[in-house]
Amino acid sequence: MHAKKRELSQEELFKSRLDQMLDPKHPLFRLANAIDWEYFEKEFGKFYVENVGRPGKPIRILVGLHYLKNAYDESDESCVERFLENPYWQYFCGFEHFQHEFPLKPTTLVKWRQRIGKTGIEKLFYQTLLTAQKLGLLNKSHLNKVNIDTTVQEKAIAYPTDARLYYKMQVKLVKTAQKYGIELRQSYRRLGKKALVMQGRYAHARQMKRAMRETKRLKMYLGRITRELRRKTGDAASGALEELLQRSERLLQQKKHDTNKLYSCHAPEVECISKGKTHKKYEFGCKVSVAATSRDNWIVGIQAHHGNPYDGHTLTDMLTLVDRMTGTPVKEAYCDRGYRGHNHTGDTIVHIAGNKRGMTRSLRKWLRRRCAIEPIIGHLKSDNRMDRNYLKGAVGDTINALLCGCGANIRKLIAAFFLPLEFLIKLYEKMLEYLKITVIMKLKFC
Repeated sequence: MHAKKRELSQEELFKSRLDQMLDPKHPLFRLANAIDWEYFEKEFGKFYVENVGRPGKPIRILVGLHYLKNAYDESDESCVERFLENPYWQYFCGFEHFQHEFPLKPTTLVKWRQRIGKTGIEKLFYQTLLTAQKLGLLNKSHLNKVNIDTTVQEKAIAYPTDARLYYKMQVKLVKTAQKYGIELRQSYRRLGKKALVMQGRYAHARQMKRAMRETKRLKMYLGRITRELRRKTGDAASGALEELLQRSERLLQQKKHDTNKLYSCHAPEVECISKGKTHKKYEFGCKVSVAATSRDNWIVGIQAHHGNPYDGHTLTDMLTLVDRMTGTPVKEAYCDRGYRGHNHTGDTIVHIAGNKRGMTRSLRKWLRRRCAIEPIIGHLKSDNRMDRNYLKGAVGDTINALLCGCGANIRKLIAAFFLPLEFLIKLYEKMLEYLKITVIMKLKFC
């Protein structure tokens, strides 16, 4: 079942339609007519039930806003606000008349992402590739060769220091205990805040022994609260309190050189990844693989990986995803030296940059072309919201990565409409005429 289509009121019969007001040559106008919106009605219709509760929002609005959000680097709040100001956005989302009220609340986008999950977001990404193929911008021959690389998708957390982690966990435990009606002997709110302030002052003054003393004091406060809550609840703790107690015990037990440390109280899935950058030694988030066509830089696969795997061990999963998204198996993949020693055993030929054995002129050209994946990743971070992930949990990492791929492909589709085919044909004809005139003039002077 799909959501009911909104019926026109009598007042809207006297309003001007958007398709009569807007420029039909505008890229967003043309792209709105090129996307198969009925595909989403069929795929996501099962999430809607008629005649039960409040009517759901039209699926096209939700899909369109997610496309525009990541294409133009907007948050949920600013995306809804910009929708109200831009008639082309409204036409793209399926409205026939100009809207003067917000169509939904920003939290609706959050709930809808949670409802459709990773599988639903993959369908949004798949439709961008299908649209590019339908418009003739992405041919099957382009899918034979792909460039693959990895990057880090950073999470929205502060730089993790022991003192701040101890204090934040202490505050969270105290608030949760009050919520469950558990009375603590002492909350250490005032003492904990004072210790955190003094630790920062001592560290700024390079008085590291005094700063370490305040850090130990914060750890002592957290340990007392954790042990008291564990004594009073025992094994009966459940829900958010039990989850926080487990994280607190994990934080108290971890040492400086341990692996799989806790770097954030609200995002335990965050990992510390070192990519060897001089300006940023460590990044806190998860690893993301990106696959783009070697010829036209279409993103045909993007995937988040947890556990900080070796780059070569992510190759098989990425090639499988590209095959599923495009329906065409990859013949050749071009990777950097981080993929040496990969365990891929499929039919795809994997070329590693830096290998000199069996080098031909054509292979050298395509290996140089592999460097195009680097600016693609840069644009994903600066233009499509991959520089900082605000979505919750490990599922949020996967969803944000796929939405970034959707935004990048939507931007390419919009750019393709800026130079229509008719304009290119006329430009080509004028160039031929100019060449003919030039040749005739040379012949006359000769």
